[in-house]
Amino acid sequence: MLDRFTRARIGPMTTLNKDILLLAYANGFFPMPHPQTEEICWFNPDPRAIIPLERFHLSRSLKRSLRRYQFVPTIDQCFTRVMQECAARQETWINNEIEAAYHELHIAGHAHSLEVWQDNNLVGGLYGVALGRAFFAESKFHRVTDASKAAVYFLTEHLKMQNFQLLEVQFLTPHLSRLGAIEIPASEYQKLLKDAIAQSADFTEFRYQSPWLTKEKP
Repeated sequence: MLDRFTRARIGPMTTLNKDILLLAYANGFFPMPHPQTEEICWFNPDPRAIIPLERFHLSRSLKRSLRRYQFVPTIDQCFTRVMQECAARQETWINNEIEAAYHELHIAGHAHSLEVWQDNNLVGGLYGVALGRAFFAESKFHRVTDASKAAVYFLTEHLKMQNFQLLEVQFLTPHLSRLGAIEIPASEYQKLLKDAIAQSADFTEFRYQSPWLTKEKP
């Protein structure tokens, strides 16, 4: 992976913190530890993957899952647990340093989680970083079929309601492409980023009401 994407350091450092993370995101970078050494590497991919908020693809199968599984979305109810669930896989880049840094960013009001519940059980979710009117999605997980897709769907609906402009998803994958993600040149991404972070939005006000629920929320 490392030789496919631009990599750069933001000054000498031995650990991550919230100030370094905010500086990185504002300039188009995001961190990942090296898979062998766990050294923090900074990525600025070209092209860059985003999901245009008005172009999320709500497939027939996802609609069926939303009706069938009665998913209930919340935000910031269990940020640490969502990160831990995202890291609970055979290969993960979410190490202790990443988890501690994003927890600090969460306390500062910039890192957020979106949870997906089913019958009071956490079955999916995602986390990321909000800066101005930009949201940078970091990782997602699911314990029930389509729960992670539902998390992305709920996220796009929430971001639209809160007047966000940019949803960044790092690298394009077949899975994200099916949800509506596209690639854009890094130069175009920088323009969208600069405009989005120059304006304000409130991620924490969650007004979205799922139209797929047919029974009372837990």
